[in-house]
Formats: sequence, C-alpha cells, structure tokens
Amino acid sequence: MIFFASSQPSPGTEELRALRSRLYVIRENQPMKSLLISSALRQEGKSFIAANLAHVLALQQDCRVLLVDGDLRRPRLHAMLGTTATPGLSEYLLDEVEDLAILQRGRPENLFFIPAGRSVPGPTELLANAHLTNLLRRLEPVFDWIIIDSPAAVPVSDAPLLASACDGVLLVVRFGSTPYDIARIARERFRENQLLGVVLNSVRNGLSMRSQY
Repeated sequence: MIFFASSQPSPGTEELRALRSRLYVIRENQPMKSLLISSALRQEGKSFIAANLAHVLALQQDCRVLLVDGDLRRPRLHAMLGTTATPGLSEYLLDEVEDLAILQRGRPENLFFIPAGRSVPGPTELLANAHLTNLLRRLEPVFDWIIIDSPAAVPVSDAPLLASACDGVLLVVRFGSTPYDIARIARERFRENQLLGVVLNSVRNGLSMRSQY
C-alpha cells in the first residue's frame, strides 16, 4: 500500500491523484459510480491499484468509498488491508448473510471494505446470479464510489460478469511485461463502452503508474 499521509510521498502517489482527477472529469460527462479494476493476467498489480485508488478517493472530504474484493479465486485485498476474509461476497451471493454483515470499516474512516469471503466451487456461476447486481444497487446510494477488484480477464470469465454490473472498467497493464496480444485479448473481453482507460503499472522501477484514455 502507498501511505498518503507520509511526509515523504511514496512513488506513485501523484499518479494516483492524477488518476482520481481524471475519473472525476470522465464522470462529468457520463454516470459513473461503480468501477471495475481488472488486468489481462495475474500479478500485474490490479489489486494494488484497486486498494490505493479506493484509498486516495476516500481521502477527500465527505467522500464515502466502498472497496470490494470480487476475486473469488485468489483474493488478496483482505491480506493487504490486514483484515479478515469472511464473511464476505461469496457468503452474500450464497444467501447466507445480509449485506450489512459483510461490510467492514477501514482507514480512513469513510473507506469501507467487502472481502471476497470463503473459497467456493463454481465462482463464475455464483457471480452470474442476480444477487451481485442487487447488492450494488442497494449500496450505490450510500457511497460516492464503489471500486471492485476482479480476477484477471484472460484466464477466466469472471471479470466480464463483474463488469456488467459496473459503470466502467480500468484495465491494468504491467509496463514492459504484458504481451501486446494478451492485452488486446483482455480488451476484447469487455464491451466498447465499458473500458474507461488503461493504467500502466511499474513504469518507474515497479513503483508508479500512468493512465491512458
């Protein structure tokens, strides 16, 4: 995680703030509250981008942000945030708990988190049910932004399912690592009007990113 309150800004801090500003510019021209963060392959930094983008959004006064770990296969956000993995999204989608039971409050105080929950068989089918859309529709009036981390888009089909419930998609690409043809395949997983842009991760010695729109 990047520590935004540090007296010595970490590499990537200003790039995240610039990404935040760009998202607000886009939102002036189209409705946008729920945002999916995905990548072509694993280990491109999508969870890092999702967590830190949610953090920098929540630093704004009176801005309530919800971070959701939608990766039911290899969830990482609970470990990054130092919190528990359950109960979470999988338990909600299985009708085992109510929405308020899976909400965790983070730091800063207006940042909230829904972990992925326990490992379940058939995560793609679980994400395809109507409960996910219902959950987001119930929570949208409460939050200014909803940031969802997803599995990589090329190996499995979970990310497009999650994207169908969101207002837009940011695709994370690791600079100098992700093959062009794989990035193109990932791009084709999403509808033309879903993709808001590409975030280039690891531009400077693996520590910062740029966005392209």
